[in-house]
Amino acid sequence: MYIKNLKIKDFRNYEVLDLEFNEKVNIIIGSNAQGKTNLMESIYISSFGRSFRTSRDTDMIRFGQDMSKVKMSFNKDRGDVDIEILLSKDHKKSIKVDGVRIKKTSQLLDNVYIVIFSPDDLKIIKDEPEKRRKFIDKELCQIKPSYYSNLSDYKKVLLERNTYLKEVNVDPDMMDIWDMQLAKYGAAIMNHRKAFIDKISDISREIHEGITNNKEILSIKYDPNIKYSDDLKEQEEIFYDILKKSFENDLRMRTTTKGPHKDDLEFFIKTGDNEINARNFGSQGQQRTAALSLKLAEIDIIKKETGEYPILLLDDVLSELDLERQEYLIKTLSFNQLFITAAEMQPKLIEQFSGATLYKVSSGKVEKQL
Repeated sequence: MYIKNLKIKDFRNYEVLDLEFNEKVNIIIGSNAQGKTNLMESIYISSFGRSFRTSRDTDMIRFGQDMSKVKMSFNKDRGDVDIEILLSKDHKKSIKVDGVRIKKTSQLLDNVYIVIFSPDDLKIIKDEPEKRRKFIDKELCQIKPSYYSNLSDYKKVLLERNTYLKEVNVDPDMMDIWDMQLAKYGAAIMNHRKAFIDKISDISREIHEGITNNKEILSIKYDPNIKYSDDLKEQEEIFYDILKKSFENDLRMRTTTKGPHKDDLEFFIKTGDNEINARNFGSQGQQRTAALSLKLAEIDIIKKETGEYPILLLDDVLSELDLERQEYLIKTLSFNQLFITAAEMQPKLIEQFSGATLYKVSSGKVEKQL
């Protein structure tokens, strides 16, 4: 899978852009605030239908304009795919796949697979649980459209339940309607998360051993907010029972205090006979290596689940890694189409990307370097 062409109009600081891309490596150089990450963002939304930087689509429309358009052409094993996304200040977002408008974002998700790796991802181990939940949700939504549907329904019901909990008079019988729905969608979410985390833990362990020359063993554990069961029906019953038991506390707190919206991941690193919780006791180097292993495992899982190598966006991340980790990353990613942004890159590093195409970004203009 690779991106052939990108056309954008009035997106962020770009007025008009029309680019052809290298099937393998595309290196995008430019000073800060010139548009490198904006370019990555325009690529990213073609896979997810939304930004990785903002929850508001209107933020991506160029200042002073009412509309923005992104059009991307991809090559896949089964043929070419064209995706067009129209953002408007006055109308609902429009998404077309091969010229046909889709009704739900979930219909976009299994067309193009994209993984983005930014400096923020290197902090995923030590950051707050919400960051790790977002990682799980993003990857599962991309490879499991049914997960996207369950997650959307769960968030909708959770919002309605939380809103009702803020009312002056709360009727327990009314709460039961939301409790049953929340338990149903929540159980499905937990089931998907456990299976995904088990897979990514196994793959991450192998990658981590390779990066550390077998000196460390990484394990990733699902840390559910409520008791977990592999049996879907039992999980639904467990969650429903917990919602009932926590009703008084939820009413006092005016929010839903229990459920998968509070889930987390735990990372453990074993060296010899000593095992530590990477978030609390790992060094910065260990945390970054664990994060790198996690992101590389994400690529492997997408390939295993879909049969396609995802497109990889490395947004200003190489400068955050030492030479050893840079070289490991480059060596590992030979099968993916790469987009790499940087303020500058050493000639030695560029030489390692054989046949790469180099682009220069300045004030919303992109020039291909000869």
